[in-house]
Amino acid sequence: MFHFHITEYTEFLLYAGYALLFISVAMFSYMLVSEQENLTAAENLRELEGKKTTNGLVKITRPFFSQYIVPVVRSKRFFDESRVKYRRKIISGGLKDQLNADEFIAFKIFLVVFFPLVGGMVNALKLYDIPGPLIMALPILGFFYPDFWVNGEIARRHKLVIRSLPFVVDLLALSTEAGLDFIGAIQKVVEKATPGPLIDELEQVLKEIKVGSARGEALREMAIRINLQEVNSFIAVLVSADQMGASIGKILRQQSEQIRVLRFVMAEKAGAQANQKLMAPTFGLILPAIIIVMMAPFLLSGGSL
Repeated sequence: MFHFHITEYTEFLLYAGYALLFISVAMFSYMLVSEQENLTAAENLRELEGKKTTNGLVKITRPFFSQYIVPVVRSKRFFDESRVKYRRKIISGGLKDQLNADEFIAFKIFLVVFFPLVGGMVNALKLYDIPGPLIMALPILGFFYPDFWVNGEIARRHKLVIRSLPFVVDLLALSTEAGLDFIGAIQKVVEKATPGPLIDELEQVLKEIKVGSARGEALREMAIRINLQEVNSFIAVLVSADQMGASIGKILRQQSEQIRVLRFVMAEKAGAQANQKLMAPTFGLILPAIIIVMMAPFLLSGGSL
């Protein structure tokens, strides 16, 4: 009779899982390759030329998921709802020049297989001992990693927009008060201001107006792309003032003051939160050190005063 130790049985199951994972990846890849035509693959590769990305993982894996998975995603209406949701997030994160919604969905699907495959290879080659439960959780991590990345880009972009918004509004107000119309003021801001997400969006507004879009519609599209409450409120006031024929310069000056007050309130709130966050290290690290310093002479003297 054969007697297996528990560790040997666990290793057997683990390597069996690696084998099944490898077989499933091979079958999955074969299915995708067989479904695609050479013309479609060549077209996808041409689309990659000139596309750059700030994400290293996208750069490494893009030739695989763009060539084999993107055509499948494009052909399925099942992804229509997700396609709309991710397109908005990609635009809000300023990533529309890096990848589209179909590529984003394909990237998520690819990482569901890629992450556990890499984890299994790391374990098999004895490079690092990754626990079995963690390897089982890697497909979930792979599926949600692109969302974490895009949400981080959206948050970073929103911070830059909020930081530059008062300065841009001041420039717009000064330009309109100096005699320029609103479009001319936007053009002047785009030319003189430091490049950033908000300046890029204003430049896009000018392009849309030049090709025939109404001023109000172009501004609303800008608000949708940025998807930030402060910008939405600012654009809504501008569009209303434009429709009612009110003075844009006066509106801009009022908006500038309100935005600065809002930034001051947000700074006070951030300062209050920082004080609360400092409480834990203060009581956990600094206070014990002070107590030790105060009690050390008494303890070293044997407890006698």
